[in-house]
Amino acid sequence: MPEGHLEIGAIVTLEKPEFNRLLVAIQEQGYETLGPTIQDDTIQYNRINGLDDLPRGMTSKQDAGYYRLEYSGHNNYFDVTPGPQSWKGQFFPPRTELLTLYRQNKRDWSAEKTQPNQPPTALIGVRPCELAAIQVQDRVFLRNDLSDPLYLSRRERTFILVANCLHPGGTCFCVSMGTGPRSHSGFDLSLTELNDVFLMEIGSEAGRAILADLPWQPAAAFSLQAAERGFEYAIRHMGRTIPDVERLPEALLNDLENQQYDDVAKRCLSCTNCTQVCPTCFCWDVQEVNNLSGSEVRRERVWDSCFNPMYTYVFGGNTRPNTRSRYRQWITHKLASWYYQFGVSGCVGCGRCITWCPAGIDITAEANALLSEVKA
Repeated sequence: MPEGHLEIGAIVTLEKPEFNRLLVAIQEQGYETLGPTIQDDTIQYNRINGLDDLPRGMTSKQDAGYYRLEYSGHNNYFDVTPGPQSWKGQFFPPRTELLTLYRQNKRDWSAEKTQPNQPPTALIGVRPCELAAIQVQDRVFLRNDLSDPLYLSRRERTFILVANCLHPGGTCFCVSMGTGPRSHSGFDLSLTELNDVFLMEIGSEAGRAILADLPWQPAAAFSLQAAERGFEYAIRHMGRTIPDVERLPEALLNDLENQQYDDVAKRCLSCTNCTQVCPTCFCWDVQEVNNLSGSEVRRERVWDSCFNPMYTYVFGGNTRPNTRSRYRQWITHKLASWYYQFGVSGCVGCGRCITWCPAGIDITAEANALLSEVKA
């Protein structure tokens, strides 16, 4: 370790083999380290203990309704863009037990609330768009007037190591949404992968403490310039774009009867794939599951979707009875009314909804088509 004191905001270099020691240092602080791995021919987030667990040399080919992992032969560990899984599930799991009801006798019940019990977790290789999505979810679950204790327990015990993006996928459009290809804040550590080293930026005191005892070196101008060239390349090679994203809120909300929704409705399967892979969608339902004897009932929160026909069913009928109205609700909420609710877009430009739509519906194409029909 060189002489000198690391400061928050400092950028240093770390030889790639030393990344194993970095993971050990994180684990010694009590964190379980999760990162990108190859499973079922896609990228999924699982326990990692070293560089050998990461998808070295891999890249992904993504287009509307298309995803393939390919081995490219390079020596990078963080070149492949994410698969269908997002980090949302770490804080807002697909199924969460809220409380358990116990029958004490034939008439009386007692309730036991589920207590937060999330072990510390380190998320390794979080993409800038994914970090932006986590911050969007924070606005939903950690409001000033109401905070979700289960989400808070998981969120405050999480260490985040970002991997900046130098090779975006075919459905990425984070530049349009202002969420990439690099993160500037909200992380503990971030890395930019160069040929032989990781450029490491310190974002918090926790990150500084992890890196302090490792053999880091001050970042040379050559490495910093190489990273900047990488970011410029990523900006120029986004797979998708929405040129006039700032016009979307007003344009979409003032044109709810646009004929483009009829065209989408002919193709959309209302399958909910887009909302399940989206890192910011937060619709849920509450279900009660009883055991066979009827002596115990678990109340659970489960993921739901605005594409589910029963999601808006109320006494007397459904407020969104067809695919057209459900798709319109989804895209206008994501790209327009979300701003008014939470002060930020509900879309971070990750492109998952495009890649994993079996009908190949492209949110950027639909947004641009809707914009093109708005009268100046």
